[in-house]
Amino acid sequence: MRTLASFIITSLDGFYEGPNGELDWSIVDEEFKDFAIRQLDEADTLGFGRATYEHMAAYWPTDQAQANDPAITSRMNTKPKLVFSSALERASWSSSTIIDGEAVERIEAIKTAPGGELLVIGSAHLTASFAAAGVLDELRIMVCPIALGQGRSLFGDLKDRVALRLAHVRQFDSGNVLLTYRPSPQG
Repeated sequence: MRTLASFIITSLDGFYEGPNGELDWSIVDEEFKDFAIRQLDEADTLGFGRATYEHMAAYWPTDQAQANDPAITSRMNTKPKLVFSSALERASWSSSTIIDGEAVERIEAIKTAPGGELLVIGSAHLTASFAAAGVLDELRIMVCPIALGQGRSLFGDLKDRVALRLAHVRQFDSGNVLLTYRPSPQG
């Protein structure tokens, strides 16, 4: 059975984007890029919600992405991608497949299919719904040393508690901290 992991960057006060959708506050240095490359190499397939997919599909196939991050760009563009959306009609980014219908209902069949890790990148709503449904095997939150004061919360739409246990902590020289959580049996 393949594992389902999610990676998202948040501010110290728990926002994945600023109040106007800003993403310019995260610290992406060489150490972060090395981590991102390893994480992408360990994933078999990438997963996205519609909004994150559209954002990523608009950036990674560009010459600017290739110039800024050639190693990450090649991985992002060649990995198989699943986009969980009932609204998206076409997915033109290379190796992309639309998974229509309720994501939580569809993920069980995907997890039981052959393959390695399915890594959801960003996609806060998708991550929160997978966590709430208890189908997420690992949650990786990169906390950046900045407080935004307001913005969009990773778990802002949760209706019930989600119990997690801390499995690993990694501090980066930049001040970023990677927190890796797994489902808690007390949940």
